[in-house]
Amino acid sequence: MTGTTRSSAGLDPRRRRLLFRSWHRGTREMDLLMGRFADALLPEMSEEEVDAFEILIEIEDPDLLGWVNSGAAPAPFDTPMFQRFCRFHLSGEGLPEI
Repeated sequence: MTGTTRSSAGLDPRRRRLLFRSWHRGTREMDLLMGRFADALLPEMSEEEVDAFEILIEIEDPDLLGWVNSGAAPAPFDTPMFQRFCRFHLSGEGLPEI
């Protein structure tokens, strides 16, 4: 896997930036988690959801990965967007076709 499967063409500048940042986190594990989520859902997110995703993307990789693995985040970060992010990966939606 080399990265995004979605073109940024047609996305507004804010979503383009978030798509790029989702695939360039710093650790490959988080690139795959955030990138697949962004590929699948970012273009259809409302402005409020994009706001929440921007907050989620600012969380450091080790913290976010630990929270995803445990399924729980500290109170200020246990948001509907975090829960959606976890459900996306736990449901298998974030897995590539074999």
